[in-house]
Amino acid sequence: MGATATKLVLKVQWVSLPHLVHREQFQWLKTLNFQIRREKARWQVQKPQTPHWCVNHKLVKPAAATADTEVKPKSRNRRGGKRGGRNRRKTSDRSSDNSVVGTDAELIERRRGKERNGKAVGRYMMCVQVREEFTQVAMLEGRSLIEHYVSRPADDETQIHGNIYLGRVQNVLPGMEAAFVDIGTQKNAVLYRGDVQFDKDDVVEQGPDPRIEQVLKSRQMILCQVTKNPIAAKGGRLTQEVSLPGRFVVLIPDSRTYGISKRLPEGERRRLRGILDRIKPEQHGIIVRTAAENATEHELTTDLTRLIEQWNEIRAKAEKATSPTLLYREPPLAVRVIREEFSSDYRGIVIDDAALYEEVRDYIGAFNPEFADRIELYDAEKEGLPLFEQHRVHEQLRKALDRKVWLPSGGSLIIEHTEALTVIDVNTGKNVGKSNLEETVFHNNLEAADEIARQLRLRDIGGIIVIDFIDMEIRENRRKVLESFKDALSRDKTRTQVFEISELGLVEMTRKRIGEGLLTNFADPCVTCEGRGVMIDLSMLD
Repeated sequence: MGATATKLVLKVQWVSLPHLVHREQFQWLKTLNFQIRREKARWQVQKPQTPHWCVNHKLVKPAAATADTEVKPKSRNRRGGKRGGRNRRKTSDRSSDNSVVGTDAELIERRRGKERNGKAVGRYMMCVQVREEFTQVAMLEGRSLIEHYVSRPADDETQIHGNIYLGRVQNVLPGMEAAFVDIGTQKNAVLYRGDVQFDKDDVVEQGPDPRIEQVLKSRQMILCQVTKNPIAAKGGRLTQEVSLPGRFVVLIPDSRTYGISKRLPEGERRRLRGILDRIKPEQHGIIVRTAAENATEHELTTDLTRLIEQWNEIRAKAEKATSPTLLYREPPLAVRVIREEFSSDYRGIVIDDAALYEEVRDYIGAFNPEFADRIELYDAEKEGLPLFEQHRVHEQLRKALDRKVWLPSGGSLIIEHTEALTVIDVNTGKNVGKSNLEETVFHNNLEAADEIARQLRLRDIGGIIVIDFIDMEIRENRRKVLESFKDALSRDKTRTQVFEISELGLVEMTRKRIGEGLLTNFADPCVTCEGRGVMIDLSMLD
């Protein structure tokens, strides 16, 4: 394009397109604007806020670039281009990842979380109430109770999840692909074929997948860990893949397992991966927990060293034992819950027992000294109310033990337990709505979806769960209710699986069962009706 054409383009480039009426003029100026962009790229001119290259509509070439300044052509990112679309997001992620790496002091300061007026700010709070007969731990989100744990001295028989034993194989059942193992408790525990660990050199009959009777023999002594507490008439469940949880990492002895929590940001995962490459022992596997976010290399090394020493002690005990023996016991309930849950999202832990307060404070001081000031000793005499009464925990527990739960708009939930599954029925109750039936049902189901997720977590309901939502005619409403339900469940750390809403409005789901649930902690079966809830009149059969 010649100089005359260039001047013409520069004179018309500031014309406001909305003032043109005719289509031919609009198309002509559109072509000229394209030529303007091409000329700018050719002359390598970058337009600032005040165009220094355009004086009285005449072109002025920029001065030659000096050693301190460099004029580059203005790059235009188009969809599908080199820096467009997904690649652009990756570029921003890389720039943000650089801020993750810092000194130990910076990492610890970042881990402290938010504070206001010198006090920690967090979404959650933990209350620990100690009595002679039991210890209770309540987790609050705001003022709402979301989780509750109970530990009793007699729970050495029933609450054994995480304990490590030297067990004796009692009998092997090929038809069930399982073996029953005596671990020193009242009920034998079960070990399934998929949880058996073995060395191929020790198996006499070689094959692509040895059967359980080829790997385990009766009276054989094995090292195992409890993965599920005994429930009702069933014994505990075992695995031979032992894991020792610490504050920041989980040690898996004699394994090649290597992993980092997926809950951590990608930049933090990359930083931790670099640390693990330097400190990971060759003979053991390791998994980094979510609590390791912003943890220093020294803290990770200290935690890992302590776990390795703990494993060496367990192995030494196992070599000396000749009968079923407890080799490792999980710490007290409060310490265990703090190890699994406590983070910067918690504004504090309140304990009403001085001995436990000192134990928890020492534990936190050893691993997270920046959180030591969040541990508080509660004085019931000074406050005038017990700890759980002060935070309305007892009031919410009483409601959680009822089979009926009220929703904010007047609807209700009915929660029933059976041998095979748990059924939750959603009702409109007193909710009569305002405009039409579909909208009333839709909003009632949305409230129910959020409350059901909370009740499952609070009541610790596991196994198969069937939810009977109120029928909705519009398919989009059913999709929104299901998405809301899944979003509410995402805050629950227990593994869940949810299926689509059926035409009858039923949602089938599963939630990993670890214990027997909240109701079992406060209730026993009725000796008269044996838990059926009805009295049968046999006089009519005489």
